[in-house]
Amino acid sequence: ASFTVSLHKMDNITVMIKLRPGVSSNCRMRIKNVIKSELKIKPGDNVTFTFTCSNPEKYFITEIQKNIDCVSGPCPFGDVHLYPPGLPHLNRTYIWDVKASTKAGLELKFSTPWLRQIEPGETCPDSISYNINSCIDKATVNIGTFCRNGSVSRVKLLGGVVMSLHLPWHSPLTTSGFNIANRASIKRLCIIESILKGESSITLMSPNYPLGFPEDELMTWQFVIPSNMRASVFFHNYSLSNCERKEERVEYYIPGSPSNPEVFKLSDSQPANIAGSFNMSLQGCDQDAQSPGILRLLFQVIVQHPQVDENVTHLVDLSKEKNMTVTIHLEGWPSHVPLVSEPICLICKDPRTCDRVLTLASGAVYRISFLCKDLSWLRITAEKTIICVDVRWCQRKIHSLSVPKAVTQLPIRLHKFIWKLLAPDLINIEITSPSLKLQQHVPEQRCNTSYSYSIVSATPETELNVGVFCPGGSIEKIQMRNNITISLKTFGKGFINESVHQDLKMSFVPHIKDECTFTVSPNPKAKVYLQTPNWPYGLPPYVSISWFMLVPSGHSARLAFSKERMGVVCETGRAYLNIKEEAAGAEETVRREDELLPQPRSMARHFWVNVSNCKPVDRTQLTLQFWVTFAVKQIDLGIILAVVAGAGVLTAIGLTVCCVKKKKKKTQNPMVGVYNSNVNTQMPGKKGLFTKGRQNNESHVYAVIDDAVVYGHLLKESNGSLTPEVDVYRPFDGPIGSLPPSPPPFSFRKDTKRSSNTEEEPPALMDTDHDTYTFAHQKSGQLQDNGDANGKDKGDTNVPLLESNEQDGLVE
Repeated sequence: ASFTVSLHKMDNITVMIKLRPGVSSNCRMRIKNVIKSELKIKPGDNVTFTFTCSNPEKYFITEIQKNIDCVSGPCPFGDVHLYPPGLPHLNRTYIWDVKASTKAGLELKFSTPWLRQIEPGETCPDSISYNINSCIDKATVNIGTFCRNGSVSRVKLLGGVVMSLHLPWHSPLTTSGFNIANRASIKRLCIIESILKGESSITLMSPNYPLGFPEDELMTWQFVIPSNMRASVFFHNYSLSNCERKEERVEYYIPGSPSNPEVFKLSDSQPANIAGSFNMSLQGCDQDAQSPGILRLLFQVIVQHPQVDENVTHLVDLSKEKNMTVTIHLEGWPSHVPLVSEPICLICKDPRTCDRVLTLASGAVYRISFLCKDLSWLRITAEKTIICVDVRWCQRKIHSLSVPKAVTQLPIRLHKFIWKLLAPDLINIEITSPSLKLQQHVPEQRCNTSYSYSIVSATPETELNVGVFCPGGSIEKIQMRNNITISLKTFGKGFINESVHQDLKMSFVPHIKDECTFTVSPNPKAKVYLQTPNWPYGLPPYVSISWFMLVPSGHSARLAFSKERMGVVCETGRAYLNIKEEAAGAEETVRREDELLPQPRSMARHFWVNVSNCKPVDRTQLTLQFWVTFAVKQIDLGIILAVVAGAGVLTAIGLTVCCVKKKKKKTQNPMVGVYNSNVNTQMPGKKGLFTKGRQNNESHVYAVIDDAVVYGHLLKESNGSLTPEVDVYRPFDGPIGSLPPSPPPFSFRKDTKRSSNTEEEPPALMDTDHDTYTFAHQKSGQLQDNGDANGKDKGDTNVPLLESNEQDGLVE
């Protein structure tokens, strides 16, 4: 097909047909047997041409430029037409270059459906776009790029304007969609009018966005809003230039305001809940010539109906709270807060200060209201920090980790409450749940409560995700070495009722050896599932975890593991599993990572389970899960008979000794009494059973000593070679109680202190010692709670023993 383009000289129109940038093709234009790849048709030309291919729209574009002079001659007011007709169906760009004086600006008026501003790089759905540039002398300012179907109805510009319309080759549009309305002096860069009808949301940008607003310029947006609607302004992206003089600011002219114009910084919360139409102006400053910086602004205006409950205020009393923030926000914040195209929920500190996100700090009282149709769209996220600053005082206080009433009484669902627990060196953190206790969320025993706790311990090298826990389990206490973050997360609507019974507490305690220690006190009828932290990614290298399992009275426990091996291959060091009952002389079960885990076994007393990791090779992780069940102890008839027989033998021995003593009394001299000032000579009163242990009563101090003992000093004076084994018994005044059977892993040896009144400890194991022994043993002569001395524990004779004089627990 052939195309004929005829241009009149008076039209000042030039048509350029050329190949698309970056496109190479054999398709060309033929004009009177002349082949061309580019054609320029000037005013007064009449050209007929054809294409050498059937699909020229893939390779060619058309630019049509019209020059309009509104300075030396009359300005052609009215609709701007798409001229000339008869152009081929190619991607077309119409450019209108209008010259005008700065004393008489131009007004461009757009026909419905008006325009919508878009960000640079964004495309319009129908591929039809407008670009507006203001020309002041020789400077050009890009006012913005716009699509159809928006709210921008008029644009007034100071000086001339370059208006561009881009149409795709298949567009049926036959009109430009705008007209030159009139000339009027505006004394600012531009004025953009936006008409909003009904509930809606628009996004606008400052000129030259994002490259920077012109220096010391002023522009205005006029928002036409029905008087029965409410508008709110939100700044989403802005930056400031370096000012030498003046100050960058935003000014609002709000009809009925007592202080027009209202001046705001760009960093301030902008006005909200504005009734009816208003103006907003952006003022630049004189910039530093050496480092000008960039002033730019992207903002949103949301229009919505007045809310029925907008005058209802809610009291949030945070005056007695410390180090706490409460944030009210839309669901999905902060990862997902899009620029929405419809009305949303707003949170207001006062009738004109509203935002989609509101953060309240502790130490104050707030009265807030909501501009929201449905409060179920809103959520609360709170954060509280508890710090141990003075070690002398922080160890005496127990903190309650419960959600304050100021949060639960709001008609907003709590999404998350975070406690950040910070402790100094050598002070650790203990989490307890005395009444409800905690259940670890594992695949075999999932939490089904309305809330759960996620506990993360921050080690110097990496985070240790201790696990997810919910109330109603068997874990009574968790002790951790490092700073901790506890996140309470809610599920469903039942939290308000269940939160009344929260009993999670924390305290700062002396240094512990393991990275984490669990104290488990189960119900006899329960089946307890437990697994290593950081599940399913495995324990970090050289981390040691312990569980202290309390066996209910009159019951025995059965311990079983979910798999046969630990599943880890060590690059450096060895991984160990240790199991030991808390009893004198109890045997210890030790397994390395290359050995099979123990078969299910019964435990008659409280027992420890300890897991110590090595440095694994790549892609292997130490993950361990086990469970414990309980059964009532069965009394063995053989044991009963043995006890009765033993009692009979003891009775016979007692009678024999009694008879011998009576006979001896008749033949021997009377005993000699030796005065002992440490003996209580008063008549003892009636005491309750077991009010004192053997370590602190005086029943073991000898008040009467045999004759040979009285004269023992004579033997010492006679230079005899025989030294009698005579001494006065002294009561034990050392520490009483068993210690957790797990020494620190290699990475924590630096905290071990040497006691000044104990024997010298063996040297600490070095990283080259692969056979790491993970239970601490008491020395042979050290006393237990029952006053007896431990025998040497049985175990691998090639494994060195570690000694410990530390006791874990809370210092009141």
